Amino acid sequence: MNNLRIEKISSFDSPELAPYRTMRRPAEHERLGIFVAEGEKVVRRLLESHFEVVSVLLPEKHLAAFRPLLEARPENLIVHLADKKSLEILVGFSMFQGVLAVGKIPPPASLDDILSNNPKPRLFVAVDALTNAENLGALVRNCVAFGVQTLIAGETSSSPFLRRAVRNSMGTIFQLPVIELAKLGLRHRFKTKPHATRLTLAECLQELRARGVRCIAAHPHTNKRVLSQADFSGDCCIVFGSEGDGISAPVLEACDEVVAIPMPPNVDSLNVGAAAAVFLYEANRQRKKFNAPA
Repeated sequence: MNNLRIEKISSFDSPELAPYRTMRRPAEHERLGIFVAEGEKVVRRLLESHFEVVSVLLPEKHLAAFRPLLEARPENLIVHLADKKSLEILVGFSMFQGVLAVGKIPPPASLDDILSNNPKPRLFVAVDALTNAENLGALVRNCVAFGVQTLIAGETSSSPFLRRAVRNSMGTIFQLPVIELAKLGLRHRFKTKPHATRLTLAECLQELRARGVRCIAAHPHTNKRVLSQADFSGDCCIVFGSEGDGISAPVLEACDEVVAIPMPPNVDSLNVGAAAAVFLYEANRQRKKFNAPA
């Protein structure tokens, strides 16, 4: 059993509260390898996960409900208690529930990891230049709902461990392996570029294709192929871009094919979370992941 330390906040200047004081400075959290989980359900899912938890911050009225999960954790945990008004002063903005926790970002997976650890047919998702944290969190939630085995965040995409991304994922990020290309470094040797020390998303997709994974770009208003004509039955990686600029030209060129959701010409595109749900449903349908009606 862990050593659970429960303390009422007596000073906002405590070093242990620094991650909560700096919630508006995500770059500092990223440098420290930590993230903040916000909300009762998200914190609960963090405590139920295999992620390392550093501390929890909550109003005392929530302690009894969380105690079984806190006591079941393997690490030594600090639980900070304060009334909701004090918590809002500490973090610098108003909160609906006032339940927060700090976890540690796990080491990034590598392509070798995801190809050897996942059964076929493999299903991956990649995002190119997706910088809106809320949209990224919604996409993560859809990935977990539809059985995606790994999310690949391109080198110009936001981190799925930003506070708003974690919150919008409703904690499903704790169930999804992630490759953040901006942090990959020398995780493994690349088949297509054996001496590379970094990997762009375009290069990553070329690497996946060299290893037998079909890369399919989700791109609106393409004249080439619509969703129902694409083949998702084998190993594949579906690539999504930002709502503003879509998928960049180098990433499009690195894909096997470009596929669109059929829509009227007066509609630009769907929100990336909605588009991901449509694409991933079709991939699951082709793989017969859903039970047929009786």
